[in-house]
Amino acid sequence: MSRKANRKKKPAAENKTSSPASLLGAIRAGAAPGRILRLGVTLALLAALAAAAVLLARPMPGDVPTAASRRVFVPARVTAVLSDNAGADDWSEGRRMGSQVLEVELLGGEHTGTRLTGTNYMSAYINIDAREGTRVILRLDYEEDGTPYIVSFVNYDRGLVLGGLVLVFAALLIIIGGKKGLMALLGLVFTLVCLWFLLIPLIMRGVPPIPAAIAIAALTATVSLLLLTGFTRKTLCAALGCVGGVAAAGLFAAVTGTLTPLGGFNMSEAEELVIRAADHGMTISGLLVAGILISSLGAVMDVAMSIASSCNELYELNPKLTAGQLFRSGMNIGRDAMGTMANTLILAFAGSALNMLILFRAYDYPLLQVLNSDLMAIEILQGVAGSIGIILTVPLVAALSANILKFSGARTRSKA
Repeated sequence: MSRKANRKKKPAAENKTSSPASLLGAIRAGAAPGRILRLGVTLALLAALAAAAVLLARPMPGDVPTAASRRVFVPARVTAVLSDNAGADDWSEGRRMGSQVLEVELLGGEHTGTRLTGTNYMSAYINIDAREGTRVILRLDYEEDGTPYIVSFVNYDRGLVLGGLVLVFAALLIIIGGKKGLMALLGLVFTLVCLWFLLIPLIMRGVPPIPAAIAIAALTATVSLLLLTGFTRKTLCAALGCVGGVAAAGLFAAVTGTLTPLGGFNMSEAEELVIRAADHGMTISGLLVAGILISSLGAVMDVAMSIASSCNELYELNPKLTAGQLFRSGMNIGRDAMGTMANTLILAFAGSALNMLILFRAYDYPLLQVLNSDLMAIEILQGVAGSIGIILTVPLVAALSANILKFSGARTRSKA
């Protein structure tokens, strides 16, 4: 018997990755009707989401332009420093304070190329220390005859630097990750688009924040995982486990917020949000939990896919493994992942609150007051609730993977 005949065949239940990016080519190659159906469903979903985003972007009844939307901001380049009386101070750690008279050339807007002169006031907190060639953002206003003048120097123009940083990130992700990196990048873009064009407009139009956040989290997690691994069993296990873990994090945050009590009104931005909510029926109380759902999504998705992928590989290598053995293997893998992911999530929240923690120590607040303050309680709730979501994702994905893999494998073998 030939060596090729002796080779062990892969199980009939082996996953066949069919990512959305390959479906169009599948049609040209005469692919199975199943793949064509998946392409149709994918395109229909994208069309529905695009239509929803367009509808949500339409102005609401009674909307009027805000003062901020009527302000004119343009990029500019400093062509000359006409005068400079700024100097460094010891307490500002070398940051120069004072004023400069600058000549600038507008780089955008209807007056592109126009040269204007304005005064740049510098403090320790608003500090644009300009030199010839520095790119800045200006706020403009207009004289009665339409001539523009500089109201203020708002900030540095960081667009080129930040854009370059994003391009480096994308290039590294694609070069090192290959096709998987490209799919991960597309999933990230899809998630950000859904947050900006779907979740935020839904909340602003009065949709309860918690259900809206759960729906968007489920949608973005599913699409991101489908882009990475296609329509496979491990994608199903990871997506279901991810939704369950995020929902668990939200449930614990909601229960804790009710008992404490904590909610959107405890956040530092609540005062400004209340003014907006009064006009459009926006719900403030659920925003804290909604934020926790979104912030924990990435870590929960990471753990869910790690366990689902590991269980799938184990089953592919040895289809004789029982559901119990697969579950125990998934738990062992998950125990290693949950510790690092929980640390990552809690440290991320701690890092975002570092300035607040320093102020608490600097003013020597009593520990009793520190732990019970709104700001500290919110940070603790965010970190712990998200970590609970990660912990509960481990057994959930392990159980789903063990049962779905064995069930689908048994069905495939019985048909064969």
